[in-house]
Amino acid sequence: MDAAIDLTDRSQALDLANIRAQLIRLEDTITFHLIERVQFPLNQTIYVPGGVRIPGSDLSLMDYLLREQERLQSRVRRYDSPDEHPFFPDALEEPILEPLEYPEILYANNVNLNHTIKQRYIEEILPSACPNDRVDRGASQENYGSSATCDVNVLQALSRRIHFGKFVAESKFQENPEKFVQLIKTKDKKGIDEAITNMKVELKILERIKMKAETYGSDPALAEYRNKVDADAVVSLYKNTIIPLTKVVEVEYLMQRLKGTQWE
Repeated sequence: MDAAIDLTDRSQALDLANIRAQLIRLEDTITFHLIERVQFPLNQTIYVPGGVRIPGSDLSLMDYLLREQERLQSRVRRYDSPDEHPFFPDALEEPILEPLEYPEILYANNVNLNHTIKQRYIEEILPSACPNDRVDRGASQENYGSSATCDVNVLQALSRRIHFGKFVAESKFQENPEKFVQLIKTKDKKGIDEAITNMKVELKILERIKMKAETYGSDPALAEYRNKVDADAVVSLYKNTIIPLTKVVEVEYLMQRLKGTQWE
């Protein structure tokens, strides 16, 4: 929803400079949301279905909050936007606002890695980033609601950042359609992955993320200048999750790119 790119303007939406600016902006969003989350313990109970009793629901507390947030935000057109992907599509409702007229920016928009994103977040990212020196003391003493609220913010930002790979892929396709058409027709996923990969850019991203995490994640007012978030954990998040999953999105998007077009 918080877009620096006008998605009703196809040329602006597919301009690689605009896309990069949006991705850099999302780096800040993800880092700040993660800083907010790691002030609390892991609180594993909130990810277990039935771990917190919810009347009329057998979802985990975090899933329940995420689903209800998506239900609410769907009413104001969040998931009408081509850069947004719900974790609970069955929960979406009709918008109360008039629809926006989006041009045909993406030619295939059914790639959705949210299940993998959420699984990796719960099983890998949180345990490496959250304080693990305190035992979960239960709902009466832990910040379950605050933790789950932060989780929703992080997950939505991660989803948007990773699925923005579709815009990157379409922009790259437009730059050299002949090359990509050949790779797609031969189902050469490895070749597509190599064609979309720029190691220099990836290294710059990791360097920039480390600097941001060290800068934003520290509080100079504290006597010992302790980090609020482990910068290495944020770098690892990008290196091992965000960048690889973004490339999966790009490759899978491009594999569907020729359907219904002149190249099919």
